[in-house]
Amino acid sequence: MKTFGSSIYQRLVIIIPYAWLLIFFLAPFLIVFRISLSTKALSVPPYDPAFSWSDSLSDWWDKLQSMSFDNYTWLAGDPLYFNAYLQSLKIAGISTILTLIIAYPIAYGMAQAPRSIRPTLLMLVILPFWTSFLIRVYSWMAILSTTGLLNQLLMALGIIHQPLVILNTNTAVYIGMVYSYLPFMVLPLYSSLEKMDGTLIEAAQDLGCTPIGAFWRVTFPLSIPGVIAGCMLVFIPAVGEFVIPDLLGGSETLMIGKVLWNEFYGNTDWPLASAVATILLLVLVVPIVFFQHVQAKADERGR
Repeated sequence: MKTFGSSIYQRLVIIIPYAWLLIFFLAPFLIVFRISLSTKALSVPPYDPAFSWSDSLSDWWDKLQSMSFDNYTWLAGDPLYFNAYLQSLKIAGISTILTLIIAYPIAYGMAQAPRSIRPTLLMLVILPFWTSFLIRVYSWMAILSTTGLLNQLLMALGIIHQPLVILNTNTAVYIGMVYSYLPFMVLPLYSSLEKMDGTLIEAAQDLGCTPIGAFWRVTFPLSIPGVIAGCMLVFIPAVGEFVIPDLLGGSETLMIGKVLWNEFYGNTDWPLASAVATILLLVLVVPIVFFQHVQAKADERGR
């Protein structure tokens, strides 16, 4: 028979995550969505709210019937925002693939290393987080500039005779993205690979599999949950990234994070910027739902 204390504990375990999502996700989203339905105005804050928290229920109903989606209509008719979304998805997707290609061998090597040095290797992966993210991005500006360390090294070795133009290009953005988000890919991959039973590889090789065949038939399929988790952890924040494209990218690097900043602080158009953020959130919900669907299927197979 369950005790009263255990019953309360089980309810708290369920309630706390939902309360967290309500306070830190749903409530801010509703605030941003409310601003997106407002109109720009010369005031503080710089918009005329479509809904007021002090309105009565009848006022809310009247305003709901006359609700305008002009900001969303404007976004649909302006190719700038559509191209910014596509460019953001493209850069985030390529960055995620490059990060996965680099992170998988690192995570695999960590999982195969002796247990005594695995904590040290794990600490080395986490070590960049001890330094400010902004400082690390600024350091890449010093490395990738025409007079930076990379060009000086290549010219000193005689590999090139003129400095390479890397900074203020999409190439610099990809480098910054991969470097910044690499730990987010390595950690879930390492978690999946470290738990894998090594006897499965030995059994596959005993049955005639080559080492490469055993990897693709056994190791990689078992690490797919880590691959999916790592890709989500990299792709979702990379889509809305602002600092890296602003500091390392050029004028042709059009990402939705830069557009958001320009609308909020350049044009002071909070309603339009909120509409951009709302659509971005809805776009990112798709991979999140996909990830949850895959995780649910994996749990069912595990049972």
